[in-house]
Amino acid sequence: MKKLLVILTALMMAACGEDAPAQPETTTETPAAQVAATDKVLEVYKSPTCGCCGAWVDHMKEHGYTVEVHETDNLQPIKEKAGILPGTGSCHTAFIDGYAIEGHVPASDVDRLLAERPAGKGLTVPGMPVGSPGMEMGDRVDAYDVLLFDENGTAVFSHHPGN
Repeated sequence: MKKLLVILTALMMAACGEDAPAQPETTTETPAAQVAATDKVLEVYKSPTCGCCGAWVDHMKEHGYTVEVHETDNLQPIKEKAGILPGTGSCHTAFIDGYAIEGHVPASDVDRLLAERPAGKGLTVPGMPVGSPGMEMGDRVDAYDVLLFDENGTAVFSHHPGN
């Protein structure tokens, strides 16, 4: 399966007119190949009645993630375990490869996080911005930031413009 994902990534890059960099077998893989080579198993904690959380899970599955969903009525202990800072929370919390993912973070940002492996506890999209994955409402898209966080605070990891 892992080899198939790597091959598919290379084929998609070639189809888009981008040449994949030539790599000797002894060098480190490109970030895209590193992400494709991971198991991409996401452990999600959400309320059993939250529809937008389910839509975000679907978004992640559509982007190649295997998702294990744990439904609970009390997410506070999970958010504390993840180290979510006050004011940066959302409706669901996930874990992947040592990182926490809080809220409606796009799959592309999780891919980048896993490829670059920055220092930090994880990513968060505070609140529930319209147009973020799982929060689609027609053509409306509000601008929002994905934040990299740790126990000391946050920094903008990526910006998603609105319309």
